[in-house]
Amino acid sequence: MTIKSPQTLVAEALSEVKTITPEEALKLNNENKCNLIDIRDEVELQRLGTIKNSFHISRGLLEFAIHPDSSYVQNNQLDLHKETVLFCAAGGRSALAAKTLKEMGFTNVSHVEGGFGLMVQKGFEIKS
Repeated sequence: MTIKSPQTLVAEALSEVKTITPEEALKLNNENKCNLIDIRDEVELQRLGTIKNSFHISRGLLEFAIHPDSSYVQNNQLDLHKETVLFCAAGGRSALAAKTLKEMGFTNVSHVEGGFGLMVQKGFEIKS
């Protein structure tokens, strides 16, 4: 039995999903052309804050919450016709999550290289 390492899984995901820079994500967000989804855990949000105009769906609930029939999509008015842009702390979890969304059938999905830390450095505002 061969068990793949998390690094191998992330590398495989990166070869299959669209990766965008924080600058590209900021432009999409400023132009209201994406759903910016923070998949970090609640404890990370409490400690570091989150990005203004982003939605929070933790990685553990993503597949359930982002399905078009879910109450989360319907109540939060996510527009699934826009690009779905995922981010986490550094980019590993969001790459895996983007791959999963592709497997679900989402075609317009990407993740942000460098994650939350780099996004803040590149000009994203943190919610107050």
